[in-house]
Amino acid sequence: MSAKDDIGNSAERMTGKVKEGIGKMTDNERLEAEGKADQVKADAKKAADKVKDAFDDAAK
Repeated sequence: MSAKDDIGNSAERMTGKVKEGIGKMTDNERLEAEGKADQVKADAKKAADKVKDAFDDAAK
């Protein structure tokens, strides 16, 4: 996993956390759901990157 991808995934996850928190504070269910979705998407990308790295390492 490249550092750029890792930073991007972390930033997306943090953005999701912020959206979720603001949604909770303002009783905005849509914003809260968007935040949760952003976090799930970032986690999925991170998992996919780890699988890719595992295959790359196994191929060496």
